[in-house]
Amino acid sequence: MPEYRKDPVVKRWVIISTERAKRPHDFQVTPEEVKTGFCPFDYGNEHTTPPEIIAFRPADTQPNTPGWWVRVVPNKFPAVDPELPVDRYGHGMYDAMTGFGYHEVIVETPDHNATFALLDYKQAEEVIWAYVTRFRTIAKDERVKYILIFRNHGKEGGASLAHPHSQIIATPVVPKTVQEELDGAKDYYSYKERCVFCDMINQEKIEGRRIVEENEHFIAFEPYAARFPFETWVLPKRHSHDFGSINPEEVRAFAQIMKNVLHRIYVVLNNPPYNFLIHTAPVMEEGKVYYHWHVEIIPRLTRVAGFEWGSGFYINPVPPEDAAKYLVESYQEVIEKTKSE
Repeated sequence: MPEYRKDPVVKRWVIISTERAKRPHDFQVTPEEVKTGFCPFDYGNEHTTPPEIIAFRPADTQPNTPGWWVRVVPNKFPAVDPELPVDRYGHGMYDAMTGFGYHEVIVETPDHNATFALLDYKQAEEVIWAYVTRFRTIAKDERVKYILIFRNHGKEGGASLAHPHSQIIATPVVPKTVQEELDGAKDYYSYKERCVFCDMINQEKIEGRRIVEENEHFIAFEPYAARFPFETWVLPKRHSHDFGSINPEEVRAFAQIMKNVLHRIYVVLNNPPYNFLIHTAPVMEEGKVYYHWHVEIIPRLTRVAGFEWGSGFYINPVPPEDAAKYLVESYQEVIEKTKSE
């Protein structure tokens, strides 16, 4: 029968709709048609992007030339502008401000046909180091209040270019979604004097039914009140509110678990479109004791429609326990079958 489940952080209810449930394998998607043609992120086209901000490349190569293995450039069509001042003003009863911010693109590999799930572990680690490097640098700008790192994969995931890339947008305000998490985590801590995310990790380890992947430093699981089929969260086991405080050993472990989880999704769901986003605390010290940075991976397998928009509820036709089991067991079956062929 259907079941309401409540998210312990933001107190949002979701409906696990077992009456209209689909089996996990029903969500395998038809791969998108691969389009060929000019791509500004390809090797040899470096002159067609804005000048690189940083690039991981041999010391004997010049900026904005081939030779790189990870490259960060300003977005050619930015949503915000780092050259603008931060000015607030009113428009009658409405509030507005100038469009200050950073909008950058992390080109994850020279290989146009790759994806994060197919990178080798070393290359995945290099991508994470690009995230960390830019996060730490942008955080030094006192005008910045929040930094969001995210990845859009596939047309339905919002990717306008197929070449593997992620993005960073930094803003002078804290996004509403993150503020709701901060407020919920603070409420929980005020009542229990414990981090709600740390408690979630402990609960998932006790139950073991929703865990997808785990290593020494990170854990990945289907959240109890998952909004979407195969929604997966990745959390550091060490309590930390700040993504920028990640250490080298954790970078390696983070790259490994992200690549592994995305590879599971790639294999068992046939490379679906998805978004992943890194939620971290605001740049100031807010949330140090009660917030916990994490990644939310959201495969785009269902559509948000009228009920969701009108109510704030989400309807998830796949129980998280079934999704986790499928990502673990079916993935292993595919890997073993591939080895035997």
